[in-house]
Amino acid sequence: MKVWQLAMDLVTDVYAITKLFPDSEKFGLASQMQRAAVSVPSNIAEGAGRESDADFMRFLVIARGSLSELETQVLISQRLGYVDDVNEQLDRIREIFKLLKGLIRKVKSSD
Repeated sequence: MKVWQLAMDLVTDVYAITKLFPDSEKFGLASQMQRAAVSVPSNIAEGAGRESDADFMRFLVIARGSLSELETQVLISQRLGYVDDVNEQLDRIREIFKLLKGLIRKVKSSD
C-alpha cells in the first residue's frame, strides 16, 4: 500500500530530525513525535490484517489521529527552534492524510 510506504518514510524522517533535538528533549517531544510517527504505519498494517472492514476503518481513523498529532508536534519543534525547515515533513504528512482520507472513503463505500 502506497500510504503505508509513505508513512514508513515519514517514520525515518522523524527519527532523523529528532536525533538533532537537544538531550533535554530525549524523553519529551522527541519521544512523543517518534511514537506518533510509528503509530501511523503500525495502525494501517494492523487494520489491514483484521477480519472486517469495520476494524480496518477503526485503525485507519486511529492512524489519521496520530498523523494529526504528529503534524502539531512537527510545528512545535519548529517553533522551539529544534528544526529550521519542516516543509518536507509537512508535505509528506499532508500527502499521507489525503491518501488515508481516500482509503477511509473506499472502505466506507465497500460496506
